[in-house]
Amino acid sequence: MYIELRDINKSFGDFQASRSVSFGIARGTLAALLGPSGSGKTTILRMIAGLETPDSGDIFINARRVNDLAPSVRGIGFVFQNYALFRYMTVFDNIAFGLRVKKEKAAAIRARVEELLELIGLEDFGKRHPAQLSGGQKQRVAFARALAPNPGLLLLDEPFAAIDAKVRRELRVWLRDMIRRLGITSIFVTHDQDEAIEVADEIIVTNKGRVEQLGAPPDLYREPATPFVADFIGESAPVENIAAFRGFEANVQGTPGAVRPEFLKVFAVGDVIQYPNSVEDAVVDDVAFRGAWLELGLVLRGIRLTARYSLEKQPPRIGDFVKVLVYRLYAFEDGKVSLRRNAELNASRHGYSYSI
Repeated sequence: MYIELRDINKSFGDFQASRSVSFGIARGTLAALLGPSGSGKTTILRMIAGLETPDSGDIFINARRVNDLAPSVRGIGFVFQNYALFRYMTVFDNIAFGLRVKKEKAAAIRARVEELLELIGLEDFGKRHPAQLSGGQKQRVAFARALAPNPGLLLLDEPFAAIDAKVRRELRVWLRDMIRRLGITSIFVTHDQDEAIEVADEIIVTNKGRVEQLGAPPDLYREPATPFVADFIGESAPVENIAAFRGFEANVQGTPGAVRPEFLKVFAVGDVIQYPNSVEDAVVDDVAFRGAWLELGLVLRGIRLTARYSLEKQPPRIGDFVKVLVYRLYAFEDGKVSLRRNAELNASRHGYSYSI
């Protein structure tokens, strides 16, 4: 592992920001620290950078324990959320700043800055000042400045937070491609799961100072390890009692869980319905256009669910009754998550059907 944290604890007064945090990241990986506000993700990033000191535990970078090393000797490039560019310096001088601190030769500095300006696509912007740049351009300059000293590790604190939505998406793609092209180990903080899923090779999900799960985005989505991950990743609807749904009565009463939109089938008038004993009536309380599909808000037995509905069918209206099949769901027991399948689907290989 290029980065490894072992049993890290960190408190600020009575608030414990990190609780027994342990994980490792392989060389060349682009990882996301993902979690809600106050979950401890930024504290982890700052401890890796050396801007905060853990109360206990060890941090290793490239097999070297760095707890007692100053940030300047850890081989790290840091990109701040607000860019932190020097407004009185030109773009060229901002990128060159770290190299001049290291007292590199002028010719080497010029060659490196010109190389980076070309890399970020701002070859003609070297003489401009930050006030003359867009938000996306400022972030690219901050990225180049962090890369200038050739760090072994790049850390980014919510790098897209200060940028408008359209530019943010473009910059995500650009940053992902640049980091993978360079092959530099990188960790970025975000509270946006779409951002983490789109950009990262691995995601570290944090909650209340703990690491809930680490894995590739598809693995976290398909196989959440804890109820928090199942609720936080995706668009899960919480359920207090999964035995309330038809086909799940055999489950223990009072077992909580979650239902994702893809776990539901909504039938239109005229559809052939399989497994009719598990189909239930629900009321449509919201209809939203999502581009490739309609998103339906449904109320089934007093439980608010979200489903996806094909644009090729006549859309239901708010207040309409529809037929709904919950064919699988997540069950939460003893802090773990299991995927449950509707009993009627398990009992019949071929199913049976009727029309409405």
